[in-house]
Amino acid sequence: MLRSLLLLLPAVMAALSLLGGAAARPLVRHIRSTHEFDRLLKKHATETGLPVIVDFYSDGCGPCRMIAPTFKKLAGEIGQDNAVFVKVDTNSLHELSSRYSVRSLPTFKFFYNGKVVNEFSGAGEGQLRQFTQQVVSKSQRENVKLTRDTLGDYYKTKDESKSGADIDKLHKKCADVNKGAGDCVGAAASNLARSLKKKYGDGPATEPRFDTEARQPTDDAASSSKPKSAGGSTGGSTGGGGKPDTPNLHLATKEQLLEELEKRQDAEEDEMNEEEEDDDAEFEHSYTPSEFPERVTIIGGGPAGLGAAIYAARAGLTPVVIAPPMGGQLQGKGVDVENYPGLINVTGPAVVSAMRAQAAAFGAVFEAEEVVSIDASRRPLRVTTNSSTIETHAVILATGAESNWLGVPGEYELRGGGVSSCATCDGAIFRGRDVLVVGGGDAAMEDALVLARTSRSVTVIHRREEFRASKILAQRVIEHPSISVRWNSTVQKIVGKLVAVPADKRDEGDGETIDMDDAAAAAGDAPQKVVNGAILKDVTTGEEDYVECDAVFVAIGHTPSTSFLQDVVEFNPDYPGYVLTGKFDHALTRTSIAGIFAAGDVSDPSYRQAVTSSGSGAMAALDAERWLSEEGLGNEAAEFEAELMAELMAEEPAGEEGGGYNAYEDAGGRMSGMKESVGAEL
Repeated sequence: MLRSLLLLLPAVMAALSLLGGAAARPLVRHIRSTHEFDRLLKKHATETGLPVIVDFYSDGCGPCRMIAPTFKKLAGEIGQDNAVFVKVDTNSLHELSSRYSVRSLPTFKFFYNGKVVNEFSGAGEGQLRQFTQQVVSKSQRENVKLTRDTLGDYYKTKDESKSGADIDKLHKKCADVNKGAGDCVGAAASNLARSLKKKYGDGPATEPRFDTEARQPTDDAASSSKPKSAGGSTGGSTGGGGKPDTPNLHLATKEQLLEELEKRQDAEEDEMNEEEEDDDAEFEHSYTPSEFPERVTIIGGGPAGLGAAIYAARAGLTPVVIAPPMGGQLQGKGVDVENYPGLINVTGPAVVSAMRAQAAAFGAVFEAEEVVSIDASRRPLRVTTNSSTIETHAVILATGAESNWLGVPGEYELRGGGVSSCATCDGAIFRGRDVLVVGGGDAAMEDALVLARTSRSVTVIHRREEFRASKILAQRVIEHPSISVRWNSTVQKIVGKLVAVPADKRDEGDGETIDMDDAAAAAGDAPQKVVNGAILKDVTTGEEDYVECDAVFVAIGHTPSTSFLQDVVEFNPDYPGYVLTGKFDHALTRTSIAGIFAAGDVSDPSYRQAVTSSGSGAMAALDAERWLSEEGLGNEAAEFEAELMAELMAEEPAGEEGGGYNAYEDAGGRMSGMKESVGAEL
């Protein structure tokens, strides 16, 4: 037993040594406090030199949910020794979103040396990858240090006339560029070395500012908050010689050592299993291309698309749902869904998540892409996405509708600076501020109620003298103490102002053209345009007045997302943009093209409710199933497999008539090992 313990001792020591060290940093870290965020920026500016990529998000924001898997995947691709990826929930950390002027979600900010070097808003994977590569390259390129001794040795061989005072002055200029660093490092060191190389033919030798060990992933919170002894070390007691602390293994019993080893091995195995489960869950229900055409392809991931997916999946059609994981308008519904039978105290995102899970449980698969076009000139139909082409026998259109905009001056320019169409996404950013909501329908009422939770005041701008929203929602808005209404008014212009981003919160370029004589000069503040008011017009008197506000939320309806269907199907002549259905045969969801069906807001100009959309999705799936049966289009993959098995069975050699299969014939006269009686019979 003692021998076994001795063999395990190195592993035990390695495990116990972690008690005094830092745990591994998570792939994507969720910030819990402002202090934690500031400590993280400081650590990586002074101790590792790694860039910090920050995702400002909200749980109720559809685009935030869409880009989250990409953000995590990118973190794994870049590697923890090249960048730090963190997420900031603007609902709980509004102080950070206010500090960095986050006015739409998601917003990505890229920090290097504790300063913002780049940023953008929106769920753009291309921009996210491009800006991440840029800041990582910048970090690697500027991870250099030029010491005073190295510079002195260099001038001894290149220009002996240079005095020590001159070298000290030059090195100090370089060090002053990076305030707080105390040495000639980063872009300044790189530029100085390059300038000297250009002047003398070769430059001084530089060394890494942060070595490989410093850039290895550690838990920033744990390493920053470890208890320190009087001597500055961590862990157990130190010896009289001042050596670093080590675990007191000699005080542990054999049972304690084995117990600790088993505990740590179990924890490590659990962590690995969790990571594998997360990775598997991300792709568990993803679409995999087949050699045969799909039977049903559903375009859209809202109530209509998922209602169709549930019915089609239960019918054994294995539908492919093509849609970004945003869930349509219902995904951005921050208030409870009160008008869907059977649902109480449930938000829109939760409803969409449950629908997706139900569809997946019955066999639906998902392709997180956007459809570019449909080719209905051939059979099977061809659905082209951003990255692939899917052949399918039937298509169900459930793309929903997109937000309408006012089209007034200042609206487009100030998107991302206070103009938004998603109160659930961006509302928390304007905590304690004055905001406007434009519209008079249910969407405007819901946005106003969401914003009233956090904003100082909400003013609803409506062009008529009464709301067209449902009575219960309109009454709540009118009676809410934080909400006021401007009747018979329209927005004529959205006004913005330039605000300065403090120089200490941003980075001044990549330092490629630093002048060593002027590099230490303080830079001015960078301007950013944000909303500070709107000009309103009274439609009865024609008078205009200016209203101060910090944000304008537009909720004036939606337009069907059918631009990719031009010249493919017929549209409703009475309602432009809506797909025409119910005019071609007994199937109420069929369009002008056989095999293409439509459901939800894409073909419904009248009701436009989640419950009616879900119901029409079920109708479209039933119509598609009947059409496939009428056309004799079944499961081609299963039919091919059955035919193949039949052919293989038919190719089996038949025995002599009445003889059947004789195992002894296969012996071929090889009698070795058989009983003599059996051999004689053969």
